[in-house]
Amino acid sequence: MKILMLGWELPPHNSGGLGVACYHMSKALAIAGAEIDFVVPYQATHPDTEFMTVHGATPLTPLERYGLGAYDSDMLLGRHLKDADIGDLTDMRGVQKSYIQFVEEFVSNNHVDAIHAHDWLTMEAGMRAKELTDAPLIVHVHATEYDRSGEHYGNPVVHEIEQQALLAADRIVAVSNITKSIIVQRYQIPAEKVEVIHNAIDVDSFGPYEYDQTTYKYLEELKREGYTIVSTVTRFTVQKGLTHFLKAAARASEKYGKFAFLLAGDGEQRNELMRLSAELGIADKVFFTGFVRGKQWRDAYSVSDIFVMSSVSEPFGLTALEAAHHDNALIITRQSGVGEVLSNVFRYEFWDIDTLADQMVGIATSPALVSELTQNVKREYDRISWHDVAMRCMALYSHMKSGVTS
Repeated sequence: MKILMLGWELPPHNSGGLGVACYHMSKALAIAGAEIDFVVPYQATHPDTEFMTVHGATPLTPLERYGLGAYDSDMLLGRHLKDADIGDLTDMRGVQKSYIQFVEEFVSNNHVDAIHAHDWLTMEAGMRAKELTDAPLIVHVHATEYDRSGEHYGNPVVHEIEQQALLAADRIVAVSNITKSIIVQRYQIPAEKVEVIHNAIDVDSFGPYEYDQTTYKYLEELKREGYTIVSTVTRFTVQKGLTHFLKAAARASEKYGKFAFLLAGDGEQRNELMRLSAELGIADKVFFTGFVRGKQWRDAYSVSDIFVMSSVSEPFGLTALEAAHHDNALIITRQSGVGEVLSNVFRYEFWDIDTLADQMVGIATSPALVSELTQNVKREYDRISWHDVAMRCMALYSHMKSGVTS
């Protein structure tokens, strides 16, 4: 089974969970027997990808690709593809046009049994590949523009791309029932066309690791004095609900004095969040790490006691599984898809800062509750695997290859 996989990033050149999910899904598919050609929009070395062939569609570096602001809706230009300059790789639409051209050339010279496109960034390339090959198109929705824009409407051009691709797809994969509901209700897609396949976690992929207490030496000193470290590891965008998180942090600190808050990541809201922490009077309790990966990324989870996913809309939320693996008690919004596979977590409405504050205080003041949450949630995520994800995707490919798309 030859699969043309269309994605925007792969580790270690990823800025979020999309690249991680694509990597582990592709690896599991390859183990299941799929032959995968994975197209990304930049040139780079991707370690540990011998199970598939990775193609760079443009001469961009990963840093240049990241600078285009693919996940920050406010940065996107409202330009249709026909108006984009294919030679302008400083423009998102120009890069996408070059990406499509690469895909056109690839399918002209290579047979594919199925096309698997991830998110809006590659949907147009997927539709073009389907047009040229008549191979079935799977559109895999990790997030919609409604998710990325948080409490705002978002970019109308991106909405249009998603609408067209969802209509053109032979099958749609949503990472949660929350995402499926958006696809069905907002884009008027028949529910039977959408299959929910939750993401998973591959704990073996983390490899050998020893937590370095010197990375967050000051926070470790606070922990020795009885402080509870509350963290989040995320992009600093409106989708992630971080302004609500900081307001809840301030409320929690009024009720219980021994909190410190670790915000690991970066994004368009960084300066706004720093100002807000000062305005709320908790600047001395909030620590910004900047973007982290590798060992520093794992250290951020390891120093933490409570992990908060404060997203306004989170289609799945792989970071919650990663935090659970590092012995964090979890608090997630009811708008987070990962809550469909985890029960031993606290939940709240993203806007309800009082409930979030109470939950943080409740966990911080009850060691027995921390132990119960962290142990029970591990048993839950042990039941999900990328192997199961791959088996369901392979069944989809085979089903559509036989000419049945419903």
